[in-house]
Amino acid sequence: MTSEQYLEAIPPEKREAILKVENVRKAFGGLIALDGVSMEVEKGKVTIIIGPNGSGKTTLLNVVTGFLKCDSGKIFYKGKEITNKPPHEINRLGLVRTFQIPQPFYNLTVLENLLVASRYNIGESVLNAMRRSKWIEYEKRDLDRATEVMEIVNLSKVADQQASKLSGGQLKLLEIGRALMNGADTIFMDEP
Repeated sequence: MTSEQYLEAIPPEKREAILKVENVRKAFGGLIALDGVSMEVEKGKVTIIIGPNGSGKTTLLNVVTGFLKCDSGKIFYKGKEITNKPPHEINRLGLVRTFQIPQPFYNLTVLENLLVASRYNIGESVLNAMRRSKWIEYEKRDLDRATEVMEIVNLSKVADQQASKLSGGQLKLLEIGRALMNGADTIFMDEP
């Protein structure tokens, strides 16, 4: 049974919404960008938000992922309220996003950009340095995952190239790769 068949076999009343947006409002001065937006995103489903330029799609994405604060309303992810939480807290819950204009670390290589994006990177600290075997295990895991992600997004051939040397299309792929590298449950892509 495919995941799609499995999801379709679940009665609508028992399907789980991984994201709930309730009556969200966001204004910039006198301009109302979001006016009582409510929606649900089902777990395991691809959801697309479409609309003309200036209709609030990116603003909604920014509010849900914590890059902007909403003026009113509530946002829930996996049953937890995330309204106006900072992006790093939302990221830790498993919700990441890409940007309309890619924002890589331009002086780092493709591989390094992916490694930095790992949500489980233990980082550098005196405590972690003393646990060398664990540190090496995590580094190997992240390197293996980055290699896999580069294959998925077709960037293996440019793994050692600086992000500043990539084409616009490759930068978009790198942005998607960094979201995948994060190990998130949910990825919001702004104009992929």
